[in-house]
Amino acid sequence: MVHEDFTHFNDQGRARMVDVGGKSVTHRTAAAAGRVLVNRETFDLIRSGGVKKGDVLTVAQIAGIMAAKHTPDLIPLCHPVPLNGIDLKLWLDETRLSVEITATAQCDGKTGVEMEALTAVSSAALTVYDMCKAVQRDMVIADIRLISKTGGIHGDYTGNSSAPNEQVLNSY
Repeated sequence: MVHEDFTHFNDQGRARMVDVGGKSVTHRTAAAAGRVLVNRETFDLIRSGGVKKGDVLTVAQIAGIMAAKHTPDLIPLCHPVPLNGIDLKLWLDETRLSVEITATAQCDGKTGVEMEALTAVSSAALTVYDMCKAVQRDMVIADIRLISKTGGIHGDYTGNSSAPNEQVLNSY
């Protein structure tokens, strides 16, 4: 028996793409966040623009935007969503020695944009890793999470905007 809350399974327990045809179009937003923990050398190279592959934060920002637009190509059961916009922000946090990433996606549609925001953050984090891996291989991509969402029949959601394991992160 399949639990009724798992909408991406049919009565036989097989994967399916949910039919959203009967849902109303509403304005929807979603915000996600994550970080890449680096060492001091990598942090200083990113800050100074000394990474040989180029401007890490700008390239990661563009990668995140592109990924959000291609979410249904990457996540098998996601619907194509006509994004109104995707805003990615990346900044350096000196105390954590991290690249902090947030993404906010919005659309007017029948399904939400949580996966687009999460995909944007994930791709931006992977891009930071890719651009810096020649300098540091033990970077940690951490705490990718949904911060908030609005719109739709399930209502609004606001999560904890800080990382769940601050003690662990601060000891890295």
